[in-house]
Amino acid sequence: MEFIDLPPLQKAAGSVRLPGSKSISNRVLLLAALAEGETLVEDLLDSDDTRVMRGAIVALGVKTMEEGKALRVFGCGGRFPKLKADIFVGNSGLSIRTLVPAIVTSLSGCADVDAEVRLSGVPRMHERPIGDLVDGLKQLGACVEWLGQEGYPPLALKPALLGAERVSVRGNVSSQFLTGLLQAAPLVARDKPLTIDVEGELISRPYVEITLNLMERFGVIVQREGWNRFVVPAAQRYVSPGRIAVEGDASTASYFLAAGALGGGPVRVVGAGRKSIQGDVKFADALATMGAEITWGDDWIEARAPTSGKLKAFDLDLNHIPDAAMTLAVAALFADGPSTLRNIGSWRVKETDRIAAMATELRKLGATVEEFPESITVTPPAGLNPAVIDTYEDHRVAMCFSLATLGGPYVRINDPRCVNKTFPEYFTTFAGIATPVPVVAIDGPSASGKGTVGALVARILGFEHLDSGALYRIVALAALRKGVALDDETSLASIAAALPARFEDGLVLLDGDDVTEAIRSEACSVGASRVAVLPAVRDALFWRQRSYRTGSGLVAEGRDMGSVIFPDAGVKIFLTASVEARAERRYKQLIDKGMAAKMDDLLKDLYERDARDSQRAVAPLKRGDDAVLLDTSGITVQQAVDFVIERASSLRN
Repeated sequence: MEFIDLPPLQKAAGSVRLPGSKSISNRVLLLAALAEGETLVEDLLDSDDTRVMRGAIVALGVKTMEEGKALRVFGCGGRFPKLKADIFVGNSGLSIRTLVPAIVTSLSGCADVDAEVRLSGVPRMHERPIGDLVDGLKQLGACVEWLGQEGYPPLALKPALLGAERVSVRGNVSSQFLTGLLQAAPLVARDKPLTIDVEGELISRPYVEITLNLMERFGVIVQREGWNRFVVPAAQRYVSPGRIAVEGDASTASYFLAAGALGGGPVRVVGAGRKSIQGDVKFADALATMGAEITWGDDWIEARAPTSGKLKAFDLDLNHIPDAAMTLAVAALFADGPSTLRNIGSWRVKETDRIAAMATELRKLGATVEEFPESITVTPPAGLNPAVIDTYEDHRVAMCFSLATLGGPYVRINDPRCVNKTFPEYFTTFAGIATPVPVVAIDGPSASGKGTVGALVARILGFEHLDSGALYRIVALAALRKGVALDDETSLASIAAALPARFEDGLVLLDGDDVTEAIRSEACSVGASRVAVLPAVRDALFWRQRSYRTGSGLVAEGRDMGSVIFPDAGVKIFLTASVEARAERRYKQLIDKGMAAKMDDLLKDLYERDARDSQRAVAPLKRGDDAVLLDTSGITVQQAVDFVIERASSLRN
């Protein structure tokens, strides 16, 4: 699947059990591998990143065994058994930044001169810096060789004796460097303490707290002096706690909590709460700053929209929740003014340059975004545009932009499979709490009664109405009025994309003017045929048609409403009638308008049009397998309307 289309949503409410935390899962896998004894890991996240870590420890000689939904890890007692390996880490920064120090300690004093462990990843991984971590390891005496650009993976680790008592590392690039050194420190400090000094400000401190907490669960205590010095006493070793359960992922919780705040709610996430060891639960506090109603439990959090109106704009230092802060950037689209996200410079060295990526994609939705080295300011538009979101192989970009659908537009997410990195079931789970704007799709051949039935059904239901067949004629009319040539594809596509057309009480309105009769002129008919073959116009009208899906719901009628434009429509009707019945209706319409008509000509025209419509290369006219057939040849208009209303009644709130 190359993309997924997410429809406009009316609201979000429900409960979500969170998948296991990626941050905790990968730390626990490595600590369990290094520990003495067997560890049963429960609620382990199953994703691309955790599979990378599982594969790595197995490649290094650690035995694992699945027991139901849990994983038993047979610890190696602090030294990996296999030290000849090529390990692929994908785009998992945490994996490579914690594996490298752990492998280096196993290579220390290794007698096998041929021992060598190589680590590589996807192209983006080879652009993510690891030089600061390697510099720290070299201070300990490690032997690390760059296999590509210095300071970046891929790299090779070789035997070398580690012996220093102090190491320093910069804290303002990634807290994962410190996490890697801390987790490996007990394996270095066998007979003397090891001190780790942090140069400058330590970013993402809550993630380091997770590391310290889990190390303690495995029997290792770290003495901390503020956030600038960490001392690991000598003669400590990792010992299995026997069994350990992984908390629900607090970073993932941010998408669903935001959905509750943006879409009414309540939305409850289960698996992380006030007792969580993850700093990203503080995302809920940021939502509260915006005015959302937040309720806490020991292992759950619940969010609702503010009762007092729109969410408030914010200016926040988000250094402590850098991953969840991406969700706030999208939430800023719904605020009552400009919002600023500060101290997020670490975004630059993540799966992609997240500051640049978020700025680019937010602008597609209509926002004004100011981008700075370590911050962004987001000014929301009056209304959100439909947008095709590029994800840069970054799971968090894909997940957070799904929230834009709560503002009304369709959102297409390119490469949705990138969410496999941390939450393969994300889009299915998100759909489970979302209520889309309902659609009744009525398709059928010319003169089958779609327009009449569609307009009446829309009026009864209180839904918007879309006469898709009229749109190409309206584009032609708008172009003629503006003096735009009918072969100027770029200008015509621009007209189509912003077409100010409405359909009310059987009338077609262009920018408020009644053009019901004007679009039936010969000039518009010819113009419609000419513009309809232009790909850019067709693409623009594809999204323009989708933009009618607003408010309480939509009745869309045409020839491909249920198959192409709104494939997820809750009700799909294929309206038809015999050619003779349709010709009689057309004949009566023309005569009532005082226009000349011949039945033979009308029959011939309908036969030819049916053939063209059913054989066209793009979206041919045909009844879908999930569409209900309604033959109107022998029934009244009111009977047809009643038939549709009966099937659509469940769509009304």
